[in-house]
Amino acid sequence: MIVIGAGHAGCEAALATARMGFRTVVFTIALDNVALMPCNPSIGGPGKAHLVREIDALGGEMGRNTDHAYMHIRILNTRKGPAVQALRAQTDRKLYSWRMRQVLEREPNLYLREGCVENIIVRGDRVEGVLLETGEKVTARAVIVATGTYMRSLIHMGEVHYESGPQSQRTTHGLSRSLEELGFRLTRFKTGTPPRANSRSLNYSRMTPMEGEPLTQGFSFRGKLPQKKQVLCWLTYTNKETHAVMSANLHRTALYSGAIVGIGPRYCPSLESKIVEFPDRDSHQVYVEPEGWDTQEVYLSGLSTSLPADVQLELVRTIPGLENVEIMRMAYAIEYDCLEPHQLRKTLETRSIRGLYFAGQINGSSGYEEAAAQGLMAGINCGLKLKEQPPFILGRDQAYIGVLIDDLVTKTIAEPYRMMTSLAEYRLLLRQDNADRRLAVYGRDLGLLSQEEYDDVQRKWDSVGREIEALGNWRITPTEDVNRALVEIGSVPLQHVVSGEELLRRPEMSYSKLEALGWKSGVDEDIKDIVETEIKYAGYIRKQERAVEQFRKLEVKRLPEWLNYEEIEGLSREAQEKLMAVRPESIGQASRIAGVSPADISVLLIYLEQLRRGKGRRSSQRVKGGQSE
Repeated sequence: MIVIGAGHAGCEAALATARMGFRTVVFTIALDNVALMPCNPSIGGPGKAHLVREIDALGGEMGRNTDHAYMHIRILNTRKGPAVQALRAQTDRKLYSWRMRQVLEREPNLYLREGCVENIIVRGDRVEGVLLETGEKVTARAVIVATGTYMRSLIHMGEVHYESGPQSQRTTHGLSRSLEELGFRLTRFKTGTPPRANSRSLNYSRMTPMEGEPLTQGFSFRGKLPQKKQVLCWLTYTNKETHAVMSANLHRTALYSGAIVGIGPRYCPSLESKIVEFPDRDSHQVYVEPEGWDTQEVYLSGLSTSLPADVQLELVRTIPGLENVEIMRMAYAIEYDCLEPHQLRKTLETRSIRGLYFAGQINGSSGYEEAAAQGLMAGINCGLKLKEQPPFILGRDQAYIGVLIDDLVTKTIAEPYRMMTSLAEYRLLLRQDNADRRLAVYGRDLGLLSQEEYDDVQRKWDSVGREIEALGNWRITPTEDVNRALVEIGSVPLQHVVSGEELLRRPEMSYSKLEALGWKSGVDEDIKDIVETEIKYAGYIRKQERAVEQFRKLEVKRLPEWLNYEEIEGLSREAQEKLMAVRPESIGQASRIAGVSPADISVLLIYLEQLRRGKGRRSSQRVKGGQSE
């Protein structure tokens, strides 16, 4: 195997193929920047934390690496339901990178190599290897492209524009040309990063401190979270003066001067975008977050901008606590080439060239977590194909990873794709706390999790089951003392005997309140949280499980890849074009393509029935107006 790129996608892809028994070489343009975090050195958040837990359950490395390198960790959205609660960790940028590099260097079958790939070598419809800028030709049975934001990357800082990758790394032109010559369609996307400041120049007395939480379980279920003294993060806000400086210099931003042609992420906008699009807002949050244990450099989250350097300093000094700020790294916007991802199968292999896979930000996604998930899946499917085994494809009902990849290859990606809980239809089933129950069996079967690790998962969920059963068998009688205790803890007195499970189902009840009534439990806090969620949301979970059953009925209706949708009358012209471009694998996937209406799906269902009656022959029968001719 050859993996191009040692970012978050490349690392997971290479570790997967090496652990599946294949000799794997990873080419990176800078060995010192393996698993680099060029933007905020944080992992997790809504949707993203779910991806990391799923990566870990499948045997990936991101969760363990984060637990090793974290400086500050907490759970977000605790006032909301369990489906959207998410871990988020601030990590030491250098420690994260160096620990991941050590993992790669020590992995049998894996070879880390500094080198810039200029061309993909293809013979017929199969990949054969790569050509380096040094002239070296390296052959392989498969190639995974995980180049991130480095292809023809261009930095913008006000009126200044220059070729560079993130954090002053080099860019590459040859690979973009090679892909275009092979017939791939590329597009331009844009992202950005805020200034970094010297911590000694900040006045923290004017900011709000944000403490981490003493959690016992981190992103990886394979061991407890290492306990350490956590650093503080800080919160401050922009104000009217900040916005006035931006408004007066809007014409000098690369974004609004017309210098940037690439489309940026809607859900991680620059400060200029926020001020223009939300003119009624007087302030926006700014998080001050450390970059590492042994550096004074801090990240000013929320201040991403493409302003000139002189204006950046003026703007940042209008913010409380940052009046005397010393900027160590200026903010910038970056444009880069990426692939239009509908050219990929759900395995992340290209449709046109066998053995060539793409993973990460080159597929139009944003974020370390989205990249790592794609890298893991590309590596797994690459290995399975060379072993002549069936592909490993997760459905939207099975994992956030399934939602991510299905969206990328099915939907029109008009901006950098960001994983969010709102994109998952069955998010109550896909919580971050049950990723190991959902996916560990696959990790074991793929050889990426040991039997011992899988057995630990089984013991954990057996413990959950026993605790729920025990609560179901515990009876609480409506005595005077019990009802008095219920009133004191803010609950309603009992009218009849109930089980502990029924009582815990009450919205106001919790484990600590049950214990006040006499319940004794030997399970740890993490198990208690899972049990409480499973009991309180049992009705909603059953409802989503019924919805999944309906969803799967459409997913199992397969669409032959050879179908010529242009020959099927009754389909709208737009549907024909979109179906020909995406080539969906099922009716379910077809229904999620923008431009394919319910009427078009009805036509396809009739057409499939015609094919079935024709015993599978490649029929040219036509369907018109929902009726067969």
